Parts: sequence; structure tokens; C-alpha cells
Amino acid sequence: MRFLAGVASLICAVNLIIGKVFSWLALAIVVVCFTVVVQRYLFAISYVWMQDLYIWLNGAMFTAVAGFALLRDDHVRVDIFYRPAKLRTRAITDLIGVFVFLLPFTWIVYIYSMPFVQRAWGYHEGSANVGGMPGLYILKTFIIVFAALIAAQGIAMAIRSILVLGGRADLVPAAMQYSPDAIKPATTEGAA
Repeated sequence: MRFLAGVASLICAVNLIIGKVFSWLALAIVVVCFTVVVQRYLFAISYVWMQDLYIWLNGAMFTAVAGFALLRDDHVRVDIFYRPAKLRTRAITDLIGVFVFLLPFTWIVYIYSMPFVQRAWGYHEGSANVGGMPGLYILKTFIIVFAALIAAQGIAMAIRSILVLGGRADLVPAAMQYSPDAIKPATTEGAA
């Protein structure tokens, strides 16, 4: 069980580092977009490569931080039943969700995007726009990175579930521990 906890900790650490580094691209996106707007409307200058740049940075950021978002439980979830559920119920739900939905999804993304990415690398694809950025093949590689980081974090979630169901919740890495079971407030009958 300690080995599994170590694997989950390693996956979490990788996604945490990648997420924190790539989240800084949000600032770069704002700066580049602001520069494009100022150049266009104040100086009547426009560079296609700069317009490509902020779109590409956006794509790189969102694909790279997807595993980080899953680690932090920031993905959209309808949790009417999940949040108030007991710890074991959440662990079972996550375990089923990872193996039935998340891992098959990442496998499909990987299988269908690999030829697309290989073809882009084969001829060093650049922007479709004249004067645009070179190196579109690097951006397309982030599709594979996305699938790998999400799948890895899914495996860490499955390990968390296994640890909880095996009675070793104490080994779950701090970054991905479940919140404690919701304590229902005591009812005060007869109080006015």
C-alpha cells in the first residue's frame, strides 16, 4: 500500500509542478492579447504571429493544466449526491468513474490524436495563416500531453480510492485527500 501511495504522490507532484508552471501562461496570454489590441487600435499595426501566439498559449495552458485541475478537483461536477456522500461511497464512485469513463476517454483521445500529431511533426506544420507562427506541431503535441496527464491523475485517483477502501486513508497524499464525511447537524426537538 505504501508503494501505491508513493506512486500517487509522484503523479500528484508532477501535475502540481506542471500546473503551477503552466498557469503562469494566463498572464502571458493577457499581456500578448493586450499588446495586440493596443497595436491594432492605437497604432494600426497587426502581426499575425502575435495573434497566433495568444491563441496557442491558451491551448497549451489549458491542455497542460488539465491534470492539475483534476488533482485540485476543479473540474465541473454535478455533485448533488457526491459531496454529501460518505468517504467510502465517494471512493467507490471515483474508482468506477476512473475505469469506466476517464481512462477510456484518455485512451480514445490518445489513439485518435496520435496520427494527427505524427503527421504534424512529419512536415513540421506551421500556422495556416501567412506570417503566422511556426511550430504548430509542438502545440498539437499538447493533445498527447493532455491525455497523459489526465490519465496519470486518474490513476492517482484510483489509488486514492483503493487506499480508502483498503482502510489506509492515512496514506493518501495530502494534495488529494477527500474532505471528511459531512457531519449532520443535531436536531433540536422541542426548542422554540
